[in-house]
Amino acid sequence: MDWEDLRFFLALARHGTLSGAARTLGVNHATVARRLQALEEGLGVKLVERRPEGYVLTPAGTRALDAVSDMDHAARTLGHGEAEGAPTGLVRVNAPPGLALGFLTDRLARIALRHPGLDLDLATNLRSVSLERHETDIAIRMDRPEDGDVIAWPLGSVHHGFYATPELCRKVEGGALPTFIGFDEANAFVPHAAWLARHFPRVRVVFRANNHAAQAIAARSGVGIALLPHYIGKTEGALRLIDLRSVPPPRDLFLLTRRRDRTAFTIRAVADEIIRIFAQEQALFQPSPAR
Repeated sequence: MDWEDLRFFLALARHGTLSGAARTLGVNHATVARRLQALEEGLGVKLVERRPEGYVLTPAGTRALDAVSDMDHAARTLGHGEAEGAPTGLVRVNAPPGLALGFLTDRLARIALRHPGLDLDLATNLRSVSLERHETDIAIRMDRPEDGDVIAWPLGSVHHGFYATPELCRKVEGGALPTFIGFDEANAFVPHAAWLARHFPRVRVVFRANNHAAQAIAARSGVGIALLPHYIGKTEGALRLIDLRSVPPPRDLFLLTRRRDRTAFTIRAVADEIIRIFAQEQALFQPSPAR
């Protein structure tokens, strides 16, 4: 069995498309397809099925993915030269863009600083990556998952408030019509975008961006009021909270890992560090009086 064939299968299983696997591996579509065919012929089983939405794992493919992922993790861990009991190797974390950019990136990087044998990969793309496809090892998600063979660790609740520059706040508090900063049209389905549209249907959205961190930057200009999670709004010195009488209900935040990884030392070590970070920073997520 050729490890290179397994590596190509792993990339296809994670991304679900030939193009995604090819981009990751730096090859063309034909090479990925050829490697997959060679692996399936060598094993004598069908590992994937091609469907309109992409490649889907067969039961044999799912079993193979678990085994190959373990091999990949072991290969990445070898050579770090760390003392026994220290986390080593690569751990991939996925989080919503606003949370990653506005809170997690700096704090997660410090974990790697404390553990020289640890490599961390933080994905901040809008698309939620899959634990089951082994695209990530740890996922941070809003709301408890209802299915999947995962363990969900509560991280607390995320509260939101309206933030704007002090000058704009004074104008609105003096009777001026508010203007808002919101999500772009491609993300109009985001719960807080839908909430804003329902509760302020006639108010102009003068600037749009696809995540809260970018919306906070836009709010600094004074162009409009942004509905922000407090962990971003409270850290923006150029903004202050404004009371518009109504805010969305809080949403619960969870850290997810695959159940089969509950004994994987390095993944669990990183998960424990993230859980500790959120526990220490709970005040940042809670509402505070407008000033």
